[in-house]
Amino acid sequence: MAKRPVVQLRTDVSCQAKVVHALATTLLRPVMISGPISAWSMPFFGLLEAAAGLRRRPKWATYDPVKLDGFDAEWIRAKDASDDGVVLYFHGGAFLMCGIATHRPAVAAISRASGLPALSVAYRQLPKVSLPGSVADCLTSYRYLLSQGYAPERIVFAGDSAGGHLAFATALKAVAEGLPTPAGIVALSPWLDLDCETKFAHPNSKRDAYAPVQRLPRLVHMLTDGVVPTDPLLSPVNHDLTAMPPSLLIAAEGEMLRCDSELMAERLAAAGVPVTLQIWEGQVHAFAAMYGVMPEAGRAIREVGSFVRRTIGADLVAARKAS
Repeated sequence: MAKRPVVQLRTDVSCQAKVVHALATTLLRPVMISGPISAWSMPFFGLLEAAAGLRRRPKWATYDPVKLDGFDAEWIRAKDASDDGVVLYFHGGAFLMCGIATHRPAVAAISRASGLPALSVAYRQLPKVSLPGSVADCLTSYRYLLSQGYAPERIVFAGDSAGGHLAFATALKAVAEGLPTPAGIVALSPWLDLDCETKFAHPNSKRDAYAPVQRLPRLVHMLTDGVVPTDPLLSPVNHDLTAMPPSLLIAAEGEMLRCDSELMAERLAAAGVPVTLQIWEGQVHAFAAMYGVMPEAGRAIREVGSFVRRTIGADLVAARKAS
């Protein structure tokens, strides 16, 4: 009998989450639907990262920049974080926008929840590189961690939206190049299947608070350099997943990309990979990365921290050090 994924429902919805959902639907969704994605508009997407860089950083963590091969990264270490392991984080943003600054509070919270440092990666995005270029940067960051002495069984990949895609794509690329797989993967509202038709046919295509399915074909065209039909192996869900590590997938109940998480969970389980899928009601796409905006983001990050520590056995390591 085929194995089934562990599916967990989170049904409590805070007042803050209801407000965020309403604002996203009424204000953000019209902009996301009508705003152009073109060579002249893409430079403006960087304004979001620039604005986020002006925010006050959480004082309970330290931040140390790293220069890698053609891109930047940042070590984020919460107070009292140990070196039992590390979280390698890939930010979301549709491969077009966001970066270290936009996701700094969430990654700092993951460091605090897991008790481990995190390396946040500003991989190259469109229009500089297409999808393989982003994956190559993420694999470089993994090689960097290995060169710093981190054992693969002490490294967990994590990411939201496009970053969730990169978490799995990087692990698959590592296997293809003969590198060891990480200890685990966390994917928050991940985009894992570039087949747009599945999203158009799903009821959530009309229910998503702000992520419009209409924009996906254009993005896929850009990500794949206009190759039609798109190579199925650019979608992590279509790979042989038997070498993948234990995984945690978190998705909003009404988001467009929920079907990607469900499909990946089914295929991971069928491949014999331990996987937990959490479906959270009343939330928006990538809500778990919106730390400080709504309490559900903090609760989801605590779930991530618990998964990371269980996966690398950090609690056991701490107990042995104390004995």
